[in-house]
Amino acid sequence: MYFLRHFLSISTLFTGLGVADALAQDPSDPAAPKNGKAARVTVSPGQATLPETITVSAARRPVRADEIGTSLSIITEQDIQLRQRRTLPDLLKTQPGLNLVQTGGPGGTTSIFMRGTNANEVKVRLDGMDINDPSTPGGAFDPAQFLTDGIGRVEILRGPQSGLYGADAMGGVIDITSIRGDGPMKAMGRIEGGSFGTFNQMLGVRGGAGRFHYAVYATHSRVEDVQVTPPRLIPQGVKIPGSRNDNRSANVRLGYDVTDNFDLGLTAHLTQGTYRYVGDNYNVYPPVPMADRSTSNLNQAVVRGTAHLRSFGGRFDQIIGLGYSVYRRRDLTAGEAQGTDIGNPAYNRGGRVKIDWHGTTDLGRAGTLLVGAEHIHEVIWNSPITAHTDTNAGYGQYQGQWRHILFGAANVRYDSNSRYGNYVTWRVAPAIHVPHTGTVIKASAGSGYHGPSLNQLFVSYPAYFFVANPNLKAERLLGYDAGVQQTLLQGRLNFGATWYESKVDNLINTGLSGYDYTYVNVARARLYGVESFVDWKALDTLDLTANYTWTVAKDMQTGQELQRRPRHKFSFSAVWTATPGLTFTPTILYVSHWRDVDRYGMDSDVKAHGYFTIDLAAQYRVNRYVTVFARADNLLNRQFENPIGYLQPGRAGYGGVTLAY
Repeated sequence: MYFLRHFLSISTLFTGLGVADALAQDPSDPAAPKNGKAARVTVSPGQATLPETITVSAARRPVRADEIGTSLSIITEQDIQLRQRRTLPDLLKTQPGLNLVQTGGPGGTTSIFMRGTNANEVKVRLDGMDINDPSTPGGAFDPAQFLTDGIGRVEILRGPQSGLYGADAMGGVIDITSIRGDGPMKAMGRIEGGSFGTFNQMLGVRGGAGRFHYAVYATHSRVEDVQVTPPRLIPQGVKIPGSRNDNRSANVRLGYDVTDNFDLGLTAHLTQGTYRYVGDNYNVYPPVPMADRSTSNLNQAVVRGTAHLRSFGGRFDQIIGLGYSVYRRRDLTAGEAQGTDIGNPAYNRGGRVKIDWHGTTDLGRAGTLLVGAEHIHEVIWNSPITAHTDTNAGYGQYQGQWRHILFGAANVRYDSNSRYGNYVTWRVAPAIHVPHTGTVIKASAGSGYHGPSLNQLFVSYPAYFFVANPNLKAERLLGYDAGVQQTLLQGRLNFGATWYESKVDNLINTGLSGYDYTYVNVARARLYGVESFVDWKALDTLDLTANYTWTVAKDMQTGQELQRRPRHKFSFSAVWTATPGLTFTPTILYVSHWRDVDRYGMDSDVKAHGYFTIDLAAQYRVNRYVTVFARADNLLNRQFENPIGYLQPGRAGYGGVTLAY
């Protein structure tokens, strides 16, 4: 019975499909912005027009964000601190072009949908290492247990990025960079408590000594009781507990400057998470929530080492990296009787080894030329079988400009996979600066692909008449976007909009093969929409930002809208520095209704109601050593499900103190 629950809930959540639907920055780069300090507070693409805003991920090298056609957003360390977002899902949920779906409170399985694509078609990187989970059925990245302490910068690249980043980058890339330490040693600690039995602690130290620099953060986060089961699903007279999550994470970034032009780097991100949640009893019909908690344990490690060399007076810059990531998940489903368990634990174990190199040649006025190569080895262990796949890739990119009016980049990449074949992807991203107007016209076009997971290729469940398909092909996407950004009032007002459209082929869905179910490449989809923003520095002490996303994602065979892709999303936020030490940060989020599947995977055409939330964060710096803070989430106490069958937390309050030395 575990397989049925696992397949319906996990696979459906990550892909957002019912049974009828198809559907870094390099840490050693010395030219990159340190900890996001080169950019102002950024919560929308509007900030990308500011001269001081630098992107590294869009071109794999530092470049002004208005000099490349890629639609992007940048979240800085300051954003994270002001908004007091402790988990990656909470940090990303207001970003344009993204839709976050989480099965309940902290720790619940979470999916990231970008521009209408499936969650496993979004590539996530940490300090240059790919961190999508190869052990899960769809191979998506689940950010539920990813804490934000130690993060210095997040870049969100929207649209197909496979020309630089390869597989899984059909919808876009989320590139996360750890904080880089420098200067005198700074030690800090934070204690936070609040609703649902929340109790969080953080200790960190960062700085530099001579040629050595370091940043080390350790965090413990505990949430005791979040009721995520809707009352309408609870049988009469049965008491259903809430979910509980306990997370212990560490984030480390070390560097050593061997010489003035040669340095070494090491990053590590470690997570241990225990999530206790209400499972479902499929031994009765219709299924019902269990009265006991099931348990999911996660042990995750991401480690990468780099060597960085600048030659010929800085004209040639190259980086070589070796990375390793491992995921170990253990799921134990609770029994119907109090305190009992049924069956054996189910395991998902997977890992990835990546060796990569890229070099950039400065051609002076002629632009820059980047070339790179990668080898990626992915494996699953005893999940319930052992299998692996290898990918070898090479890519190149030219970037240049003409008279400071026309800027652009073009890239192409070749991937050879040992299981599902060879693929060529590309991308062009021009930007035109209209002289003396503050107007930037941006566009991009490119292709992307997403390979089938090892689970889809090799893991069968004969007892449930489900077999794997080793002949699956990769999903393919062709997409483009075009937009305009305008800067007025000497840079204090920025606004713009982008139209995008993509077509997807070979989407992997479930289908019949004789008397068995299997995975097949049968579906096609069309995705299009608009992303718009306004960013206004109304006063020296007041920043206002709003963004609106309109998304249409349809199955081209049935004409139905794909699941978990709301048509409308609006976000507004402000940063008000009331006094030099006191800051208020309100956030408003509206998400319209969407098509969904029910909690048990039995009805694939359920209408989910939209929701509207207001959050408020405040912090006061008492002195150079002490800062007190408070946060209120869902101030209106809106009761809503996202996805269907899982309540999101109601009104909640948190507060604490940060000590720094």
